[in-house]
Amino acid sequence: MDITKALVVRQIEDKDIEDIIRISTISFGHPDIPFKREHFESQLKIFPEGQFCVEYKGKVVGSCSSIIVNFADYGVQHSFHDIADGGYIRNHNPNGKNLYGIEVVVDPKFRGLGIGRQLYQARKSLCQQYHLESILFGGRIPHFHKYADQMSVEEYVEEVKKGKIYDPVLTFQLRNGFEVIAIMENYLPLDMESLKYATLMEWKNPEYE
Repeated sequence: MDITKALVVRQIEDKDIEDIIRISTISFGHPDIPFKREHFESQLKIFPEGQFCVEYKGKVVGSCSSIIVNFADYGVQHSFHDIADGGYIRNHNPNGKNLYGIEVVVDPKFRGLGIGRQLYQARKSLCQQYHLESILFGGRIPHFHKYADQMSVEEYVEEVKKGKIYDPVLTFQLRNGFEVIAIMENYLPLDMESLKYATLMEWKNPEYE
């Protein structure tokens, strides 16, 4: 059976939260990075349309969370905590111009099936549905710590862009049509794999006027 045909993309519901927390904890490898129940409950209350999951045979195998902002209000060198309100998204701006992605996770047992791509596509469709200018987010670079003694973060990002180094997050984002706009410092203080760095990624809505 082709598993991909059994994948269903839909909005997150309250009953999905515990599954998503479990997947997130495995994916991030640090118990303090993933969102907690109160974060997901706040997201679903404030902007339910921006929260998606992928289901396989009744089980959640991936999810993503988003918020609408005016990115100009935050600037390039922002932190995850500032732009995502620590995960509560109480700063969600229905009149904003940009969709901002604040989390994507996929169950490690189900990677390689295009789940991340489907979640990104759900965000792109939402961006176009709301007539937003672009999608932005801070992307982790989890393999950077392996190369940090050999090159700067700027050099690492360039090597990944050229295809000379594989980074499981950045490589995937580039392949899905996102561009590197900048490199941000101290974006996620607990992300030691990325040495606290993140790439500011953007996908521009071709239908935006």
